[in-house]
Amino acid sequence: MTAPPLVLASSSPYRRELLERLGMPFSSVSPNIDETPTPGETADQLATRLAQSKALSLKDRYREHWIIGSDQVACLPDGSLLNKPENHEQAVNQLRRSSGHRVLFLTGLTVLDSCSGRIQNHCEPFSVHFRTLTLAEIEAYLHKERPYDCAGSFRMEGLGITLFSRLEGRDPNSLIGLPLIALNDMFRNWGRNPLLEP
Repeated sequence: MTAPPLVLASSSPYRRELLERLGMPFSSVSPNIDETPTPGETADQLATRLAQSKALSLKDRYREHWIIGSDQVACLPDGSLLNKPENHEQAVNQLRRSSGHRVLFLTGLTVLDSCSGRIQNHCEPFSVHFRTLTLAEIEAYLHKERPYDCAGSFRMEGLGITLFSRLEGRDPNSLIGLPLIALNDMFRNWGRNPLLEP
């Protein structure tokens, strides 16, 4: 029996690049969802809901596929959320607030079998411990890397690593936007193994 084709519900080049590592063919389609948090929603509930909403938004267009949704929420110790900065000023503010603190990243992950309606959800935690950063370091980093499309205002796979004193978690890929260890587990739960794909 042929395995269902895969669809990544994302326009993110970072997520596409990560999924390519599993060596499985897939299509990438931008979902259209409202990412506004709902009142009383916790950060892990928000990340999980957004990932599931992304997958479900493509269900009617891709009726015999496995659809992968993923979304990320970053939290400061006081519980406030860090979104993608809209400009340089907001990125400076985010990094100043993160300086010297542990920032928790929660990455929601959903795999939806659009044919049967089966669904798996997971939320992957990963913590980043920021060094105490000077304003000069923050400005230099932002001018060099311009990570304005990244939650938390850094790119883990680039110079962002120089901002940290410690990383804590199971899968550093989740920081980039797609927890591959959890995704592989979900595939295997449904009898699909990337190592054994033709």
